[in-house]
Amino acid sequence: MSKVLVTRAVFPESIESLGKRFEVVTNPDDTPWSPDQIAEKLAGCSAAMSTVLCKFDESVFARNPQLKVVSNIAVGYNNIDVAAATKRGIRVTNTPGVLDDTTADLTWALLMAAARRIAEADAWVRRGDWKVAFGMHSFLGNDVHHATLGIIGMGRIGQAIARRALGFDMTVLYNNRTRLAESDEKRCNATLVDRDTLLAKSDFVVVMAPYSPATHHLIGAAELAKMKPTAILVNTARGGVVDDAALVEALRERRIAGAGLDVFEGEPKLNAAYLALPNVVLTPHIGSATRATRVTMCETAIANLTAVLDGRAPPNLVNKDVI
Repeated sequence: MSKVLVTRAVFPESIESLGKRFEVVTNPDDTPWSPDQIAEKLAGCSAAMSTVLCKFDESVFARNPQLKVVSNIAVGYNNIDVAAATKRGIRVTNTPGVLDDTTADLTWALLMAAARRIAEADAWVRRGDWKVAFGMHSFLGNDVHHATLGIIGMGRIGQAIARRALGFDMTVLYNNRTRLAESDEKRCNATLVDRDTLLAKSDFVVVMAPYSPATHHLIGAAELAKMKPTAILVNTARGGVVDDAALVEALRERRIAGAGLDVFEGEPKLNAAYLALPNVVLTPHIGSATRATRVTMCETAIANLTAVLDGRAPPNLVNKDVI
């Protein structure tokens, strides 16, 4: 019987499903493991089911030549050294598609919360500061309807975000490595522009680019300087795509109006200066966090690793050139 390591706590039904076919090693207290600990726990395991904060690098692979697959419970896989895995014949898989709408919903929640200053207003009410029933100048925010939405990274999730803008009669601009098919552009009512144009014209800028060395600090001080002073930035992609230090300064100096962030550099740690800023809404990497979606992500990850251990092609293989 093959042995499978599950690096973080998942759902009981997921463990039960795996247990029907494999010997399962779990992480019941859900304490994040270091690469050294992961390498140790992987002893004798043919497969690992991991999350985005579990690092699999060459040191892990070198100590576990029996490993056949790392099945990531996520769309992104920047926690895995894919090149090193490929050289060793290890399959890397992910869970695309199943979380698109859920993440798009959370992106819109952050966008609207930042636009209408929901977190500030909620805190004000809870502190007991609401003394007058109505104030003409209280918590003035930004209109979402008929505004311009710019999306950097127009994959499945980016397109799901764009489609939701139709209900707000928004102008949608996008920037992507490749142009969408004409049918997809029409479905999203989206226009391809260069990044500088998008930054200059958008009232809301949503970052949906995957993280890689090429996209590290894709949005930094120079890019923030090109945005409108009334604009709002939303990042639900990956920490590191946005330069947190530069964004803190732009928010503190009101060079942009606000931000909604679900991901951060070095998370769960984050730039402590965010905590003192009233014009940013912070959530702890919950883009896909509905029970239905997270269960489906686990099921997809199980299907991927099971296929590999059965000698079949997994449904969602990342490194298609693996031998």
